[in-house]
Amino acid sequence: MPITPANGQTAGTAAVNPPGGSAEPILLELVDEDGTTIGTEEKLAAHQPPGLLHRAFSVFLFDDRGRLLIQRRALGKYHSPGVWSNTCCGHPYPGETPFAAAARRTAEELGVAPALLGEAGTVRYNHPDPESGLVEQEYNHLFVGLVQAAPEPDPEEVGEVAFVTPRELAERHEQAPFSAWFMTVLDAARPAVRELTGPAAGW
Repeated sequence: MPITPANGQTAGTAAVNPPGGSAEPILLELVDEDGTTIGTEEKLAAHQPPGLLHRAFSVFLFDDRGRLLIQRRALGKYHSPGVWSNTCCGHPYPGETPFAAAARRTAEELGVAPALLGEAGTVRYNHPDPESGLVEQEYNHLFVGLVQAAPEPDPEEVGEVAFVTPRELAERHEQAPFSAWFMTVLDAARPAVRELTGPAAGW
C-alpha cells in the first residue's frame, strides 16, 4: 500500500477550484464500470433513483492506538443526516484526483490533515437510502491513514466524532444508525487497514 504524506497538495496533482458560488451547481464525475470518466451530472440529480454511477471517496483515519475516527453526520445534511459513518467521505470535483479530494474534505469537515494517507483500493456499490429516498451508485476510492491532531469538526458538516476500537464500533453499530454504505466501504478497506494498524489493533 503506497503511503503519501497528506499535506493537501501532491506533486502532479492539479489544483481544482470548487464551484464559485452557492448558485452554481455542484458537479460530480460520472464513470463507467471500470471507473473511467464519461461525463458530469449535478450532485442531487446523480443521487435520484435509480442513481447514476459516479466517482466518490471514503477515508479511514486511525490514531496511534489503532482506533478508528468516525463521525456522526450533521442533522442538516441533505443525505443521510444524523447517522454515523467513516472518518470522511465525499466526491471529487470534476478533474480533481480522489487523493486531493480526500485530503481537502478531511480538512474541511474535521479540521485535520492526515499525517499519512494511502490508497486502499476501490469498491463499487448500489445502496439506496431508505430515509431520503436517494441512491448511492458509487465507484468509491478508499484511503486509510493516520491522524495525530485533535479533530475540530465543522458543525455544519459533523454532529460529533469518536475514536473507536473494533469492539466499540460493533457495539455502536448495533445501537445507533450508520450510513448505508459504511460496512461496504469498511470491509473493502480492511486489508489496508490491517496493514496500517497491525494485528494488535484487531481490525
